[in-house]
Amino acid sequence: MKDSEVRKKELTRLLSFHDEAYYRLGKPTISDREYDRLKVELDSLIDSDDQLDLFSGTETESNFKAFPIPPLVGDDRLEEFTSHQHLSPMLSLDNTYDETEFFDFDKRLSRVLKTDSWSYVVEPKIDGVAVSLTYENGNLTKAATRGNGIEGDVITQNILHIKDLPRKILSNDFPDLIEVRGEIFMEHDEFERINQERRSLGLDLYANPRNLTAGTVKLLDPREASKRMLKIVLYGLGACTPSGYFSSLFDFHQSLKDWGFPIVDFFSKVSSATDAWGKISELNKFRESYNYPTDGAVIKLDSLLLQELAGSTAKAPRWAIAYKFESERQQTFLEDIQLQVGRTGAITPVAYLKAVQLAGTTVSRASLHNADEIERKDIRIGDTVVVEKAGEIIPQVIGVDLTSRCKESKAFVFPSLCPCCETQLEKAEGESVWRCPNSLCSDQVKGRLEYYAARGCMNIDSLGEAVIDQLVNRSFVKDLADLYFLTKQDLLTLEGFADKSAENLLSSIEKSKEQDLWRFICGLGIKHVGTSASKDLAKAFRSIQSLMKATDEELTSIDGVGTVMANSIYLFFMDEGNQDMIAKLEEKGVNLSLGSVIDDTEMIFQGKTFVLTGSLTQYTREEAGLLIETLGGKVASSVSTKTTYLVAGPGAGSKLAKAQKLEIEILSEADFANMIMLKK
Repeated sequence: MKDSEVRKKELTRLLSFHDEAYYRLGKPTISDREYDRLKVELDSLIDSDDQLDLFSGTETESNFKAFPIPPLVGDDRLEEFTSHQHLSPMLSLDNTYDETEFFDFDKRLSRVLKTDSWSYVVEPKIDGVAVSLTYENGNLTKAATRGNGIEGDVITQNILHIKDLPRKILSNDFPDLIEVRGEIFMEHDEFERINQERRSLGLDLYANPRNLTAGTVKLLDPREASKRMLKIVLYGLGACTPSGYFSSLFDFHQSLKDWGFPIVDFFSKVSSATDAWGKISELNKFRESYNYPTDGAVIKLDSLLLQELAGSTAKAPRWAIAYKFESERQQTFLEDIQLQVGRTGAITPVAYLKAVQLAGTTVSRASLHNADEIERKDIRIGDTVVVEKAGEIIPQVIGVDLTSRCKESKAFVFPSLCPCCETQLEKAEGESVWRCPNSLCSDQVKGRLEYYAARGCMNIDSLGEAVIDQLVNRSFVKDLADLYFLTKQDLLTLEGFADKSAENLLSSIEKSKEQDLWRFICGLGIKHVGTSASKDLAKAFRSIQSLMKATDEELTSIDGVGTVMANSIYLFFMDEGNQDMIAKLEEKGVNLSLGSVIDDTEMIFQGKTFVLTGSLTQYTREEAGLLIETLGGKVASSVSTKTTYLVAGPGAGSKLAKAQKLEIEILSEADFANMIMLKK
């Protein structure tokens, strides 16, 4: 067998593996750039006879059905979902990272179209999940993923909660049937919120917004999907009846705007490739100001007639290309790998790096995710590593510079014992995380205490990390209930405590007994149960005793509580240690029933949506958000026509400008505080 044939088979196998990781699992193991290089290499090895133009402008319905799966197009379909055949193929775009290659794309079009005069449109390439929406007689009837380009998974129920998604075209002028293509994505603020909640629950963090979005649209329980705030923009045209309804993408884009569809922030029509390149450069300069992941620019022929003449290859249209922006990367020295024990026992390896500037911030630590990740990338202490911000947010080690590795280097061996209590670690089937099963492990106890005392839970002032370390290390506190048995004399034995500081902490602990039930439920740290679920559980069961007795059926009947969460709640309350702890908390007078704050009569912000921006001084973002939710309002991460108020502190930027444009009422922090006092 020729060397080229061997390499083609190897590349085909590699791409199949990475397609599975990216499209089906939502967990890519290499960067987009690395993936594209493999594709380009395979393309160069495939004979021209193999490059069948399955979807050219002369394609008929018969040969369309003859090739149901286009070669080299990823497939995101899952067996659990119903398939839907797109009325018009939904192909991927060819990518380039090079200016010369972009102008070569323009030259190829000139040869195909046999003319040198046409217009392009330039728009951002959002790093999300491609979707096709079918509207019949103006009504949304189906939403489907790209799938294999011919058939996609029906995800309608999982995205109906997207606020900006039009269920109906609000116009008297629309086609009888139309496929509108676009991208589902998650804004940075929402991604950070979910990861913060997972961090507090001791769960693995998501690597970037795209992966989380892909997983969300493929959740089997739509109620779980609705708990994550997804966004959508529409920009592409699939099938349309009657044909000829639009003459250009510019006209189509204008119709989307008139119909009230969410559209991209940057959309520009230009008359040449040179002008298009100027727009690409312009987009690259201010894309960081967007609150969603943008990894490139898409350049398309504007004329739909010329698009038809240009046709498509088996995998991509000839009339469009994606120019991918390079993610900022830096090399730095890996000084150490340390293991952290979370409050649920999860063991997280952390890379300690020589500080380096990356995407505008100083990075000195990065999560290594888990033992499998370290082994797969062969990351070793003393290596020179390549660090990148995933989705421009989370620092991650993406590789190792092997040319700089010293000969004495040794592979990192993930320990089999807990670094804190030396208990044998365990890994559940199907999980990649090692956990310490010892609930009395002091690091876990410290983590649970920090979480319980946090502002978002029981809000115990003066109970910080340093104090908790001393309380646990001296065995004064072994569980949450022990906090309420502390005496002044106990505290005076701790470093840094005097009469006043001891009294302040005891007063704060005493005050926490009056906190609302939902805060207590959240503070228990039950796996998978965060703020939103805690409020739902408090409203549904009204006391901790009722919640402890709840059946699986009663739990899953609550909107937002799925089988995984229900099982976690059941297991938590079945634990005898947790039962004893709650009995001691009740003995000490901690409020374990529904308080008056959630009473509907005090829901003064019911039906109101707030957006917070800039620096707040009187409240933290978390405090302001919790206050709004407690009073019946909602907190959104971005400004839209549905926003009621924008609370703007110093340093407010694009959100303030957008609110002014939409004529949304803008409140200073003082206005916000006065509103609460007046309405109370």
